[in-house]
Formats: sequence, C-alpha cells, structure tokens
Amino acid sequence: MGRVEPATALSDQYNSPGAKRTPWIDANDYLEGARIYWLATVRPDGRPHVTPLFSVWVDDALYFCTGVNERKAKNLACNAQCAILTGCNTAEGLDVVVEGAAVRMTDLATLERVAARYASKYNWHYTIRDQAFFGPGGAALVFEVQPSTAFGFGKGDDFSQTRWHVARLEAED
Repeated sequence: MGRVEPATALSDQYNSPGAKRTPWIDANDYLEGARIYWLATVRPDGRPHVTPLFSVWVDDALYFCTGVNERKAKNLACNAQCAILTGCNTAEGLDVVVEGAAVRMTDLATLERVAARYASKYNWHYTIRDQAFFGPGGAALVFEVQPSTAFGFGKGDDFSQTRWHVARLEAED
C-alpha cells in the first residue's frame, strides 16, 4: 500500500494565536516510534473500555494483538469502531488520536510484516499459525486499524489541534 496523505485542517476553535498545522509526516513518525498506546472500545452494554497496549505502525495502519477472550476482543466483536491514542502526560509535545474500525487481520504476508515489526520494536517474537500470533501467552488475534480520522494535539508555546481525514474510508466525525 502506498503512503497515505490525508486532508489536513487546523481546528478553528482550539488553537493558540499563530498555531500551525502539524504535518501528517510528523504524526506518522510519532505513531511509528511510540512505545505505549491506549485503546478505547465500547462494551456491549455501551460502557467505555480503555486499556494500554503495545502497537506497531505498518503500512499506514496501527496493529495490535489480543487474546480471543480478552475484553477488547469481545468489545470489537460487537462494535469495531475504536480509537487508539498515544502521547505524553506533560504540557509539551504531541498527542495523537487515531479513529477507525478494528479489522481482524488474517493475511499471512501482512501478519509476517507485523510480526517482524513487533520483533524489531519490542523484541517480541511470534510464530504465525491459524491466522494468529503465537507466543509465550498463547494465541493472539491481530487487529488492524486504518485511520479514518486522526487528531494531533500540539502542546507547548502554541497549542494546536490538527485534524487529518483519510478520504479512502469516507469517515465522519
């Protein structure tokens, strides 16, 4: 898949005077390099569920894995819409929120690229069989989240909110 170049806009409401849009390449680099992410899903009864996780950015999408009986897998089976966030808990830097649908990944070539990225980023080594990852914790389903919309929250001397919309998925706010 080729590099995605989403439509970029600076929010009219949430910016310091003189704030500038964060370029998508900066968000892309941030998503690729982050170590910890947060996944927000919705439970079947409508309550929110947020959990930290490890994720990798491969081919313009975030990937994460989870056991079939974990809460996040059960939530996604009922409602695939989710948000993955990463950033810092300081008043400086960048926070990035990616919204999209989590889709179970079963393509062997993609699973191999994702497993290689987990190995290089976290030193976690998975084998692949039955369209899943297998490691010390057992089987894990792999999910892909292609951004439909993403937000970058710049913090520091200038506060900014950049919105990136990826037209290929035709998502709405």
